[in-house]
Amino acid sequence: MSAVRGHTAVAERRGLVVSTSGLVHIYRAEGHDVAALSGVDLVVRAGEMVGLLGPSGAGKSTLLTLFGGLFRPSAGRIRIGERELSTMTEEELDEFRSGEVGLVLQGAARNLLPYLTARENVEFAQRAARSRKRDLPTPAEVLDLVGLHKRSNEALSGLTPGQLQLAALAVAVATGPGLLLGDEPTSQLDHEARDTVLDALAHVNAEMGTTVIVVTHDPEVAARLPRTVTIRDGRVGGEGRDGQEYAVVAADGSLSLPPHALAAFPPGSLVRVHEEDGQWRLIGQPGERGGEG
Repeated sequence: MSAVRGHTAVAERRGLVVSTSGLVHIYRAEGHDVAALSGVDLVVRAGEMVGLLGPSGAGKSTLLTLFGGLFRPSAGRIRIGERELSTMTEEELDEFRSGEVGLVLQGAARNLLPYLTARENVEFAQRAARSRKRDLPTPAEVLDLVGLHKRSNEALSGLTPGQLQLAALAVAVATGPGLLLGDEPTSQLDHEARDTVLDALAHVNAEMGTTVIVVTHDPEVAARLPRTVTIRDGRVGGEGRDGQEYAVVAADGSLSLPPHALAAFPPGSLVRVHEEDGQWRLIGQPGERGGEG
């Protein structure tokens, strides 16, 4: 896969900062209110590549759709670059979605028009943005960026699942967005195709400077990402950096322990926070729980 050739707008773009504060999202299901997110505080720096992890129903896909401006949060704030999404009008959100953010939905077919080639899909994705952006990359440059330039004029029916996912990625970055969002972009792919898509995502991140946030449940995918954020029960429960796992202290001072630590400190445990020689430790009292005795 080669870099984008020439001095193009793609190479000049920079990623967008993503930040949330006290983010809450509640939806209605079977007559009941369900809190998908319960106070997410998160900052993703411009140009970072981050994976959102967590069990099914934890809220990671909901968080991704809120980043994309597809829904408005029930409470809290989302800031993407200089934009505060919760205060934007519908017209402003439409403009944001069509130019500033690229979204790869789960399943390549949901991102592509089946009767068009990969090149034609990219051209179609750029159509609405051309009235606002004069510096869009050419379709050839976009397809070269994701490594699909040799198959750009073939019918989609002749492409492999991995190549179809690359075409979906090309559509998502066709407008040169500052933020790229992927919902399980490597699901249902074999290992070789998965790694090819991950290489393409990393190439987009490096060449465009685009901020990349992907949802994944695959530990092998997570291991290749420089930073991971684990969502548990609608909140940030942990982070992974350079192969190390960390618990995250929330804005209210609460701490979500990783699952293996909960075996030693089950909910309700009495825990003392102790400092010794510059090291902070959690010291539990076996068998003692708050509110008992």
